[in-house]
Amino acid sequence: VLGRLTPENLTHEQKHNALRAVNLIKIKRDGKVKGRACADGSTQRQYVPRDEASSSTLSLEALMALLLINAYEERDTAIFDVPGAYLHAKIPDDKFAILKIEGEFVDIMCEVNPEYKDDVRFENGKKVLYVQILRALYGMIESALLWYTLYTDVLHKEGFEINPYDRCVANKVIDGKQCTIVWYVDDNNISHADGNVVTHIIETIEARFGKLTVTRGKDHVFLGMNITFHDNGTVSVKMKEYIKEAIADFGDDITRSAATPAKKNLFDIDETAEPLSRKDGEIFHSVVAKLLYVSKRSRLDIQLPIAFLCTRVSCSTTQDWLKLKRVLEYLRGTLDEFLTLGADDIGMMKTWVDASYAVHQDMKSHTGGVVSFGIGAVMSKSSKQKLNVKSSTEAELVGASDYLPYPIWAKKFLACQGYVLKENVFYQDNQSTIRFEKN
Repeated sequence: VLGRLTPENLTHEQKHNALRAVNLIKIKRDGKVKGRACADGSTQRQYVPRDEASSSTLSLEALMALLLINAYEERDTAIFDVPGAYLHAKIPDDKFAILKIEGEFVDIMCEVNPEYKDDVRFENGKKVLYVQILRALYGMIESALLWYTLYTDVLHKEGFEINPYDRCVANKVIDGKQCTIVWYVDDNNISHADGNVVTHIIETIEARFGKLTVTRGKDHVFLGMNITFHDNGTVSVKMKEYIKEAIADFGDDITRSAATPAKKNLFDIDETAEPLSRKDGEIFHSVVAKLLYVSKRSRLDIQLPIAFLCTRVSCSTTQDWLKLKRVLEYLRGTLDEFLTLGADDIGMMKTWVDASYAVHQDMKSHTGGVVSFGIGAVMSKSSKQKLNVKSSTEAELVGASDYLPYPIWAKKFLACQGYVLKENVFYQDNQSTIRFEKN
């Protein structure tokens, strides 16, 4: 992972561009303590081109659609992650990256690798060790792309094809059935009708990257979501622990339960309300961000107030604090609620779009939309419109325009997953139905 360097052979610019070593310790939700040595890659943005510093990530829409397919087709599903994924990717020969280790961590490094003792120097009275980074280190801005390139190369060699509408979804037909792998950095979800095929693919990946952490069966934890597949062809997504964390982080005692996530004055803004202190403002921002993550995955019923509160994080007031508290009180009373996805007919996609005219203080309208296959919303949107319109009719048109990319994308994505559009397509008011058939 790291190579020795002679400090005297380094130029001033190379030392200046060296990445500072950062050591992190994290307590995970299951109580495990995880430590990781990272590089502070923030300075790389000055000289690393953008196309070398960005990598594809799994979209939420693709993940939810595939969970639905896995449940509907009753696929065997496994979750696995690749330990130390980035470290499998080598730094290209034309790249020269340096890590700067300082202070007591120099002694720890030398204790583990005694040969580094000869390379230790003092700068401003502090021990310093410069080492060459040979593999993609966590924190480097190009590490995600290096890992993605390596992983997709491995999947390609195994016969998998990348879905062009989500570059973190790969498919391969095995024994006449589709095998799908989706991944978010090093967290993977693999499914196939035959559990033996799933086992074989996992063993193949293990042969390349070493022992994997694997969960099998009906219950899984993936990207913070508790996912359960049921025998009736549905899948449930729960994030109860996330909600509990948000309530705890808020600080105020949430002792009562609210019947709704917001009152009718949700969009009202009191210009005389006192701004939050810096500390409370940071708490407000953090809790809203956490609930935004939850609202998109398992608690779609709070999307509207969270969408509004997201517009207030930079100018939050005591009035906004009470609105956020109302959301948390509602969540406290509905802690066991969750999202269930299923399909009456996975060949039929239904889309609903609507808009509320001029409900925001600046007279902008609000768009809401969902895509469903019969049970639960696979995709959803609740957001403030970006332009002012003169009538509710225009608001409806803007809302439809804002949400139309979702069903269009879903149609193209599902076509690559084997569900091809039929000819009979019909629209009715704000609802459209698109029929698919299995290819």
